[in-house]
Amino acid sequence: MVDCKQKSHRKDTYMPKKEPMPEGRARGGVARANKLTDVQRKEIAQRGAAARWGKGEMNQAICASGDTPLRLAGVELDAYVLDDVAQTRVLSQAGYLQALGRNKRAAKRGDEVPPMLQGAAFEPFLTPELLKAVQPVEFRTPSGLVANGYRAETLPLVCEVYLKARDAGTLAPNQKRIAVQADVLMRGLATLGIIALVDEVTGFQHFREQNALAKILERFVTEELRPWVSTFPRDYYKGLYKLRGVEYPDTPQMPSYIGHLTNDIVYKRLAPGVLDELKRLTPRTKSGRPKHKLHQRLTANAGYPKLMAHLGSVITIMKLSTDYADFKIKLDKLHPQYGTTMQLPFDDPGFGL
Repeated sequence: MVDCKQKSHRKDTYMPKKEPMPEGRARGGVARANKLTDVQRKEIAQRGAAARWGKGEMNQAICASGDTPLRLAGVELDAYVLDDVAQTRVLSQAGYLQALGRNKRAAKRGDEVPPMLQGAAFEPFLTPELLKAVQPVEFRTPSGLVANGYRAETLPLVCEVYLKARDAGTLAPNQKRIAVQADVLMRGLATLGIIALVDEVTGFQHFREQNALAKILERFVTEELRPWVSTFPRDYYKGLYKLRGVEYPDTPQMPSYIGHLTNDIVYKRLAPGVLDELKRLTPRTKSGRPKHKLHQRLTANAGYPKLMAHLGSVITIMKLSTDYADFKIKLDKLHPQYGTTMQLPFDDPGFGL
């Protein structure tokens, strides 16, 4: 029998076969793989698994809480907004269950009853509508990972079930602590409030505002230049001069401050961002004057009709006002101004209108 120590001193003549070095793109792929972190490798593996199991078609999260999770009752919840028609707000499954004091990996009892509502104590309060609302939502995170969650607005509904079971005296001793947690949650949020909280931590509120503004501008402002037609009636300018205590001129040339006033009275009150967009689309001469009237960029179906209706209302308010200060009070009450006041150059005979 050969001693192990003696054997270890023997010269090993076996040489492992050296694998050939990859060439071309394969060599670049190996180099890239060697630089991946464990987290990156895990994400790639999960994406591959999702593709193999046919999970290519599912809603994508367009906003996520990231480093600013939703904090409720001492628990942090990852929040998302999906790209579906309803722009569904979702809370991560783990956080959702932990917020209720349940195990984040609680086993399901079939597909109908989600884990946080499993138990005989809750059955009398489980309506078909509630069960439909609290079904888990499968989606892809912004990084492409497959995740599970629950609709954010259902959290107060689930808490209410716990509190009803507590009041009915059907909770088991080990479930009473969950009812206490549900009570804490209910005191910290409301059904409508949870949507605002999710929008805030995900940053979706800014996306929503920008999206809403884009839709408004699409309705009010057009890229195409409409034919010029006389739009601002003479009564508008006569009323404006009268309220300012200035004599109405005999010539079409108007002082520049009339343009500034019109900027405040009319364009900034049509809809948010309309004046900014009109200025952006209006080309100017070398001297800085607008080449066409601003109202020629208003859409025929929304922007221009709104302008005409607004002018009619403004003229009526002028006739009911004693002076310009009184007019502004009435105008601000009936037609509040959107955004901040911007200045337009009205130094041409048509003063840009």
